[in-house]
Amino acid sequence: MSTQATELVRLLTVSGETLAVAESLTGGLVAAEIASVPGASKVFRGSVTAYATELKHELLGVDATLLAQRGAVDPQVAAQMAAGVRTSLGADWGIATTGVAGPDPQDGQPVGTVFVAVDGPLTAGSGSAGGGKVEALRLNGSRAEIRMESVRSVLALLLKELVGEQTGNERAQDTERNGGF
Repeated sequence: MSTQATELVRLLTVSGETLAVAESLTGGLVAAEIASVPGASKVFRGSVTAYATELKHELLGVDATLLAQRGAVDPQVAAQMAAGVRTSLGADWGIATTGVAGPDPQDGQPVGTVFVAVDGPLTAGSGSAGGGKVEALRLNGSRAEIRMESVRSVLALLLKELVGEQTGNERAQDTERNGGF
């Protein structure tokens, strides 16, 4: 159990929000990391490991044309996976991993090409998802190292969103307490 996963569970518990996970190259490692935290059942809705490309469409609603044209290793695919798992599992937040851990390139992408994504609730005044973010990674190392760094990276991306959301809420409450200034 990582410090990141522990902090995620804590922040989600405090905010009363839930999380769902969509995984490809990590094959369930993200879900296992979150589930290892005591109390995770309060916030963790579940996960979909869509390793096969067609399952990304069938289970997560990723656009079939996008998959046919670009393959599974693509930033838009990662974004749609995060949004799809969030919707299908009824969570406030969805996170996703897709990429190439090796040993061979896939969909024209070299080993170490990874996309992690987060999709979250609308934030006040923004008109867009609090998540809706994708991060492109170029990772080096063995297959196991690439997969573990992908887990760390997607958890870090969500943590950044949650901390930002909490900071925004704290600022709003502080503004109200100080007469709107």
